Amino acid sequence: MKDPVWPVGYGRHMLPEVDSTNAEGMRLASELAGPTWIFAARQIAGRGRRGRVWGDPEGNFAASLVLRPAEPPERAALRSFVASLALYDALSALAPGADLALKWPNDVLLSEGKLAGILLEGSSSAGRLAHLVIGIGVNLAGVPVPGEARAVPPVSLLSGTGVQVTPERLLDHLAAAYGRREAVFVRDGFAPIRADWLARAARLGQIVTARTMREETTGRFETVDEDGNLVLSTAGGRRAIPAADVFF
Repeated sequence: MKDPVWPVGYGRHMLPEVDSTNAEGMRLASELAGPTWIFAARQIAGRGRRGRVWGDPEGNFAASLVLRPAEPPERAALRSFVASLALYDALSALAPGADLALKWPNDVLLSEGKLAGILLEGSSSAGRLAHLVIGIGVNLAGVPVPGEARAVPPVSLLSGTGVQVTPERLLDHLAAAYGRREAVFVRDGFAPIRADWLARAARLGQIVTARTMREETTGRFETVDEDGNLVLSTAGGRRAIPAADVFF
């Protein structure tokens, strides 16, 4: 299979090792002329949502995309869906037939195991979003130590499919796929991104539990609304949840 051409207008910053690609993205953000991928062959202090440690065994993928969106923060945050779709596209191309699905808000599953995670972070200036950093970690070769007991167990692309992919090759595919999805988002808005995301959603129509810092809500996964909220049909009515950890 021929690898894609690097997207026009996107830079790349390749590192042999870094503490965190997101942290490096935040450090470099003000110096970058345009959207730029920060890639590290080795990440030694990766992190996930809510400050969790992100294990990064050798051979796995770690990269962050630094953007300067001229939009309100709530719209810019919808790029978690853009990124997860792009990652789905890239992995599908590299491992045809793999049993992939998207878990709200921004994980990629392989045969119901956690293959990849996405973390969005931003910096503000004068009350406006100055930079958005989209961090992406993929278990290409190694399986990290499992996290909390209720979480989806981790899996690697190699263990789940037998397909070997280098991090550098995934970066080429991901950058091209993201460029295509971003163009749709900018031109046509969230609606087509939302529709494509829902077509690949894990456990849509099934019972899931959403846990925030304050409460747990269990209900049928009805949809993702126009603002990116998880919508559950519960015994107490329809609930739209803006941020939570989801358990099956």
